[in-house]
Amino acid sequence: MKRLQGKRALITGAARGIGLAFAEAYRAEGCRVAIADINLAAAEKAASGIGAVALHLDVTDQASIDACVAQAEQSMGGIDILINNAALFEAAEIVDITRASYDKLFAVNVGGCLFMTQAVAKGMIARGLGGRIINMASQAGRRGEALVAVYCATKAAVISLTQSAGLNLIKHGINVNAIAPGPTDTQATRTQAGDAAKDIVRNSLALKRMGSVDDMVGACLYLLSDDASWVTGQILAVDGGQTFRL
Repeated sequence: MKRLQGKRALITGAARGIGLAFAEAYRAEGCRVAIADINLAAAEKAASGIGAVALHLDVTDQASIDACVAQAEQSMGGIDILINNAALFEAAEIVDITRASYDKLFAVNVGGCLFMTQAVAKGMIARGLGGRIINMASQAGRRGEALVAVYCATKAAVISLTQSAGLNLIKHGINVNAIAPGPTDTQATRTQAGDAAKDIVRNSLALKRMGSVDDMVGACLYLLSDDASWVTGQILAVDGGQTFRL
């Protein structure tokens, strides 16, 4: 029996990277999937390869959120799973942080998470069947880092939001949890960091390797499974032991 047979998932920022890996894994587990991304062409390309639905989504625009959720519910008959994966990353010295960068990161990383959760939860509550919501936090949300103050702050907010939503929505049978990845080898990190920087990061980890998208997939499938039915408001660190090497 496939673990997600008959379930319906909406994944934000899923045209590439971890989000796309989730989409591929869920389809293999019998789940219907809607890939939502601000880049519709990329979402359509990704979706066509796995038999998923592609939707346009700007998580900073409430009208876009409402339209995306309505389209996902209509095309799949409802939403059982929401993965809040869409996020932005920017680095800067404290004295170089701009108001525009601050506003943009909080609008996407925190506002997008909150208002997508709200929109999807309303439908889950109306159907009365419960559901699962997973937010992509980060180990950066557990500590400050010298060059990514705003990103760290947004992910700390995601952690707090997960805890609050987990407590608030469980009365409706909706479990809300988060995954906090450590350094993960994706297309984005390959672009942002050179080989020397990646070697430094890798050597700082207890497991001595960067995380992979498969590591995140396994953690997410656990949180969606019946094995995690008594788990809510939790932050699952998938970080190669980085937390314990601080």
